Amino acid sequence: VQLVESGGGLVQAGGSLTLSCVASGFPFDDYVIGWFRQAPGQEREGVPCISGSDGSISYVDSVKGRFTVSSDNAKNTVYLQMKSLKPEDTAVYYCAADEIWDCNENDLRHPYDYYGQGTQVTVSS
Repeated sequence: VQLVESGGGLVQAGGSLTLSCVASGFPFDDYVIGWFRQAPGQEREGVPCISGSDGSISYVDSVKGRFTVSSDNAKNTVYLQMKSLKPEDTAVYYCAADEIWDCNENDLRHPYDYYGQGTQVTVSS
């Protein structure tokens, strides 16, 4: 199993970034892919998740209206489009995979089966 994130970087507040997560080694359609983030000294936080099977999506309240998660099942790739970024969005962002059917708000709160290595997002004020 491999999850490879890319697209992180440094951006000014109000700017945008798009992260990508390419998955391999498992049946993509049978898994939920989640994006998690962890800032120094803080707990890991589930941000959005998306189901490869039924397309269900859920977001944590702090990113609703600013972040958009999407997937291209043909490419086994999940994207996280982030707009109107804030300094408090600064964190290492990880994509993760869990063998569950659909994605709801509860699925942002439990550990997933597999995680990528993470990509740093830094938002300057």
